[in-house]
Amino acid sequence: MYEKIKNITSLIQSKIPKDFKPQIGIVMGSGLGQLANAITPIATIPYSQIEGFPVSTVEGHHGQFIIGTIKGKNIIAMQGRVHFYEGYDIQDVVMPIRVMAMMGIENLFVSNAAGGVNLEFEVGDIMLITDQINLIPNPLLGPNDDRLSPRFLPMWNAFNVKLREIALNVARKQNVELKQGVYLGSTGPTFETKAEYDYFRVIGADTCGMSTTPEVIAAHAMGVKIIGFSLVTNATKSGNVATDHAEVQSIGQAKAKILSNLIEQIINELD
Repeated sequence: MYEKIKNITSLIQSKIPKDFKPQIGIVMGSGLGQLANAITPIATIPYSQIEGFPVSTVEGHHGQFIIGTIKGKNIIAMQGRVHFYEGYDIQDVVMPIRVMAMMGIENLFVSNAAGGVNLEFEVGDIMLITDQINLIPNPLLGPNDDRLSPRFLPMWNAFNVKLREIALNVARKQNVELKQGVYLGSTGPTFETKAEYDYFRVIGADTCGMSTTPEVIAAHAMGVKIIGFSLVTNATKSGNVATDHAEVQSIGQAKAKILSNLIEQIINELD
């Protein structure tokens, strides 16, 4: 796996200027691909053009890297991710994160569309992720490769405290309300039952979805600082936990500009 990641990293680097070193990685979740508009691109690389790379099969996930700048900072962004529920091995799911880490990113922004488990959350709320609960297979299972992770990885404070403080300060300046809480990742692809929502709430989750947590584990293992956001696309406060993917995309697109502006300004505040 390490050699595969190394080869894919070299291939991507061959398609961009030699002196371009990405400082920041971004994973755009369902319906949040509009953030791509904030990037001044130098290269766009479809996953399908990278040999051995997993390709997204989910509607609304474009499936490409966009490489360029935001606010003068060098960026590599995933416009669309792959998921465990698509049938990929968990190692393939986190491969893009490991590639970005090998390219040298210092900070990773992850985002997702999520169900609002917290009864106080409303559809359209943006939550700053403070911690996570992972119910998706752990990407560190199996024989360990010390070049990718220590054998036993501490996950305390996986979401960087300093980055969260910057986010909260930027949100106050922009008059954007940021909820804060714990994100739970489960396999999907079914949307949650009412009983599952109740269970997730009992064990400490505020939002839930079908991605992100393995990516955070893989990035944290490689020393990358992480900040994450959930966009609440359905909520239990009304008693209605039913939804569909089209609804998730629609709500994501409606709120994408707010989240995009927020992320832009956070990036602007980074050293």
